[in-house]
Amino acid sequence: QVQLVESGGGLVQAGGSLRLSCVASGSILSHKTMGWYRQAPGKQREVVATISRDDDTTYTDSVKGRFTISRDSAKNTVYLQMNNLKPEDTDVYYCNAKGLGWTEPYEYWGQGTQVTVSA
Repeated sequence: QVQLVESGGGLVQAGGSLRLSCVASGSILSHKTMGWYRQAPGKQREVVATISRDDDTTYTDSVKGRFTISRDSAKNTVYLQMNNLKPEDTDVYYCNAKGLGWTEPYEYWGQGTQVTVSA
């Protein structure tokens, strides 16, 4: 069982910045990808950004140029730097880990951290 603990959410004004952190209970390099997802009330959960063991990154179009995903493997931590925040970024943000395992793929989720951006 992998534990993922998010932190860093909060209330900011439009144009402000936040840095989210996700601390894993083991090495993040043991997973194929780490990622951040978000979900607002009444909407589906969507991927925001992912990072692979080789540091390849992906971003959803709405956050490109504003958000940056990174990691500190020594601290078992993945970050999401969120700049130029907009009210539409208001969501619960979830940390995610995916891998192949020995016999089947797996996926783990954190508990989520609230990000609220005021107009």
